[in-house]
Amino acid sequence: MTLVPPAVLADFRATCRGLGRKLVALAPKGLYARSVLIVIAPVVILQSVLAYVFMERHWQLVTRRLSTALTQDIGALVDLHHLAPSDNAKLVRIARDRLRLDVGFLPKGELPPALPKPLFSILDATLSSEIRRQIGRPFWLDTLTRSTFIEIRIELDEAILRVVALRSAAYASNSHIFLMWMVGTSIVLVVVAVAILRNQIRPIQQLARAAEAFGKGRNPEFRPSGAREVRQAGHAFIEMKRRIERAFEQRTAMLNGVSHDLRTILTRFKLSLALLGECEEADDLQKDVEEMQRMLESYLAFARGDAGEKAVEVDMGDFLEDLRLDAERHGHDVSVEFEGEPIVAVRPDAFKRCLSNLIGNAQGHAEHVAIKGLRDDRFLTIHIDDDGPGIPRERREDVFRPFVRLDEARNQDEGGTGLGLAIARDIARFHGGDIFLDTSPFGGLRATVRVPV
Repeated sequence: MTLVPPAVLADFRATCRGLGRKLVALAPKGLYARSVLIVIAPVVILQSVLAYVFMERHWQLVTRRLSTALTQDIGALVDLHHLAPSDNAKLVRIARDRLRLDVGFLPKGELPPALPKPLFSILDATLSSEIRRQIGRPFWLDTLTRSTFIEIRIELDEAILRVVALRSAAYASNSHIFLMWMVGTSIVLVVVAVAILRNQIRPIQQLARAAEAFGKGRNPEFRPSGAREVRQAGHAFIEMKRRIERAFEQRTAMLNGVSHDLRTILTRFKLSLALLGECEEADDLQKDVEEMQRMLESYLAFARGDAGEKAVEVDMGDFLEDLRLDAERHGHDVSVEFEGEPIVAVRPDAFKRCLSNLIGNAQGHAEHVAIKGLRDDRFLTIHIDDDGPGIPRERREDVFRPFVRLDEARNQDEGGTGLGLAIARDIARFHGGDIFLDTSPFGGLRATVRVPV
């Protein structure tokens, strides 16, 4: 018993895995395309097998038998001519009346040159084979000149026998009807399957679009439809959407209550400090109260996440220009550039807070800030570049963690809470996108905001 070497077996398995990965890569990615492929592939395979079996077994068998019978009739005429060479007229009459063959005798000479063989011609190959097998004389065959007749010339001792027969006498001419029937039924089946699958896939696509729109802060109109399982998924999505909205409403109400109560207390502190008059202790307490006020606003903004704001279409070119003007009013050098279609659906207040946090973080550690926006068919991308000291590559993800303040990091604003970049990323992800940090062309830090459009 011969065993397969392990190395050969390992190579074979690796080849199979590579082939499998290539097939998976070539397969369609969409559910609709895969469903259509599941329906069409078995039909094509089945029809191909049926066509092969029919062509190989039935069509060729019938044609071979018809060609055999026609060749036997011609062989009988050749034998009769040898028995009675002078009685050709009677032979022609018998062939016409009994065999339905047009027979004639041509003067002795050379046969015409062979005609080119048609591609995939069952008749030409089968009839030629039978004539060589049964008659065994030089012959000339024409199956192309006339569509309903075939002409055969056989060289005899003293003449050339010319036989003209109907094509149907040697060829199963109605076989194309079966092939046309198979192709026609396959087309009808595929068309019906595609139409049904399209109607079944459409509710899934609507559910996916509704979920994506809800994730971007929009309120999509969605009604479950389709098959029972798809409707169940649709109802589950609607119920989940309602629970999330209720949770947002409850959290917003709670935060509003907390904010109101804390602001009331801070207002009392401010009033008490105002009544104390000007002194060194009062000034320090006033700074502490203002710091508490600012920290409270940051915490509430981070916890709230502006999830209740609805997305609207804004002109992103004007939007970025307003941010530039705000930055210049605070004495900073900022440039703005935008390319592509400017109309984009975002949550304006939240998105402004996101970009303002990034711009403010850049301004705190750089002299020049450049804002560049780009809109394509899929994403809105905004780059915020500066010429500051930057952040080490291994620490760039840490700055997005809430309340994290790196000792020498860019987000350590004076008196900051460590929530600026965390709030910015949270807002970007509410829009279905994200924020990435990289090295700026100016040598500092590049903050990239990318959200789908």
